[in-house]
Amino acid sequence: MARVLTAVLIGVFLGVGIYTFQYAEGFSYASSDPRVCVNCHIMRPQFDSWQKSSHHKAATCVECHLPHDLIGKYVAKADNGRRHSAAFTFQDFHEPITITQKDSRILMDNCVRCHEGVLQGLVMMQGNKANGANCTHCHAGVGHGERAGLGRMEP
Repeated sequence: MARVLTAVLIGVFLGVGIYTFQYAEGFSYASSDPRVCVNCHIMRPQFDSWQKSSHHKAATCVECHLPHDLIGKYVAKADNGRRHSAAFTFQDFHEPITITQKDSRILMDNCVRCHEGVLQGLVMMQGNKANGANCTHCHAGVGHGERAGLGRMEP
């Protein structure tokens, strides 16, 4: 009897997991397509504003918001997926959506990586790192246009 109950519980768990993965278009998250970001309806304003931004033709969501090394990229994707899934499942997220400190550092590293040639002469730069400066402080509308509330950092 215990084996049957265990098998049923495992079957239910796997069935719900597979259904949820399929419903959430789980395999799409492995891609770099910006449309994946709007699988969650809360990201629609970010996607729409990115399409109108100065970086639309130059950079995608992944290029700005994820590390560029293979392992770091997928570790960050997994971490964000876990955090976002829990937040959306339990309706425990801040609106407007905000960027975490950790993700803000990734974003900043990617700003510096892409704009390194322009930034080399600036006093604030030392060894590819900004001394406490935050590109989005002055350039808040670059990635997502001039929408209020986007790109804020969590307190």
